[in-house]
Amino acid sequence: MTSRPIPQPGSRHGLSPARAALLVILCLIAYLPGIASLPPTDRDESRFVQATHQMVETGNYVDIHFQQETRYKKPIGIYWLQSAAVALTGHGPDAPIWTYRLVSVLGGTLAVLGVGWLGTWLFGSAAGMMAALAQAAIFMLAFEARIAKTDAFLLSTVVFAQAALATIWIGHREERPTGWRPALLFWIATGIGIMIKGPVTPLISLLTVLSLGFLYKDWRWLRRLRPLAGIAVVIAIAAPWLVLITLKSGSAFWSQSVGKDLFGKVAGAQESHGAPPGFYALIFVVFMWPFGLMALRGALRVVTRFRDDPRLAFLFAWYVPYWIVIEALPTKLPQYALPGYPAVILALAWALSEGLLDKPFERRWQRWLEWLTFAGHIAATLALAGLALGFSIWLNGSFSWVGLIAAIFAVAAGAFSCGRVTVPLANALRYAAGAGIVTFILLMTFVLPSLTPIWLSPAIDKAFKAVRPCPDSVLASAGFEEPSLVFLAGTGTVLTDGAGAADYLKSHARCGVAAVTKDEAASFDKRLGQIGISVVSRDAIKGINYSKGKRLDVEIFTAAKGS
Repeated sequence: MTSRPIPQPGSRHGLSPARAALLVILCLIAYLPGIASLPPTDRDESRFVQATHQMVETGNYVDIHFQQETRYKKPIGIYWLQSAAVALTGHGPDAPIWTYRLVSVLGGTLAVLGVGWLGTWLFGSAAGMMAALAQAAIFMLAFEARIAKTDAFLLSTVVFAQAALATIWIGHREERPTGWRPALLFWIATGIGIMIKGPVTPLISLLTVLSLGFLYKDWRWLRRLRPLAGIAVVIAIAAPWLVLITLKSGSAFWSQSVGKDLFGKVAGAQESHGAPPGFYALIFVVFMWPFGLMALRGALRVVTRFRDDPRLAFLFAWYVPYWIVIEALPTKLPQYALPGYPAVILALAWALSEGLLDKPFERRWQRWLEWLTFAGHIAATLALAGLALGFSIWLNGSFSWVGLIAAIFAVAAGAFSCGRVTVPLANALRYAAGAGIVTFILLMTFVLPSLTPIWLSPAIDKAFKAVRPCPDSVLASAGFEEPSLVFLAGTGTVLTDGAGAADYLKSHARCGVAAVTKDEAASFDKRLGQIGISVVSRDAIKGINYSKGKRLDVEIFTAAKGS
């Protein structure tokens, strides 16, 4: 492919220190609220933090366990980072949930900085700041940056790897030297990405490289990556732990992480997370909210112009092949799309800086797609506002003024970002981002934590600690097995059925406590009669297990004296 000379936004530069500091402050304001007030969520977050808790508890920083079970689906990176956060905040094994979440706050902040740097370098300072602001405000990252999982930090490794790759790619097209620093950054980000979530970061870079190579019939630029030295860097980052875990587990790590988790996702839908192709196109406007419509408009401009501009070709090669791959996978989860979103956000910022975002489309299919996305954007905005206002009424039976304020800000964000409000589009983006950030702060800090019926694990844990006969009492839970309860009540928590809970109280009559759901009550009572033990009901809890969408009644028991 041939191309016209690359349009220059002036001398190529990244974020200034002042702008970088401003973005850091923005991200801390956006992501820190809620990390302490939002209870541990089920199921993935609580599995991660409990495994890290056990690392700190045992001092074993090589093997990964959730209670007695090995947890080898993901590499060690996120657990090491969370362990470091626990240590740096001065906490021990019983660190509160917010300490583990600091890693995701860091990951989200780094991702925003990376997007801002790349946008500035490619398209100029105004576009870079708009891209960073939009990236900071989208729904998916606002959620993932508050949750102690892999995805926010993984995003930062993808952004930095892609930023380094873009630097090398554009340097080659402009026929100027790029030096060794971008290559080193690329391989370091790739190595860390592998340690966080296996193949995702290198897969995106590989798809980008292959797409650009086939589009331009040019592979010479890959020499600038210094692949031999780079692979040595990746090996230096990843190999030590991989060797140690292989020595420790034999083939178990590889069979679980590669055979079961990776190939399992390719071969079929895992854990009921299947969906047909088109799933990510349907959820795009929701998880990119409030910028799904703006991003689509920018992306459509890129689709019609990427052959003439290597910068836009890079964005196309970043997003489209990866989107096709995840649509083809039988296993689908919303967060799988997150590593591709910076590309469309950069497309949005480019189109806006070029004055193209509000230009009418000439082709009918583009106009139809725009109107469908517009309808989806309005629906998503109204749904988010309705949930912010209605959650408390539905679950708590009470009106929430904070929910009303969150709903107002959600409507404002949706109105500004749809491009139908008569203010300059650059200002509309800023207003939408600000309103979206306030919406998520209110939701995550006040609205969601106040919905007590859905937080069964904190309620059970509170009741357990209020009635436990001994300081070292252990809880046996029958019928409620969510990992958040293990994290809150302790590693020794026994997850069992009704009969098992009765046996546990028999064998731990002095100190044992049992939580039994209504579904397991008959089995519990039958076994109590068989083994001849009397119990005392100490508390009763009603709520909703949101992981299963099921209402639960839970009763707390201890053994009667003399049993």
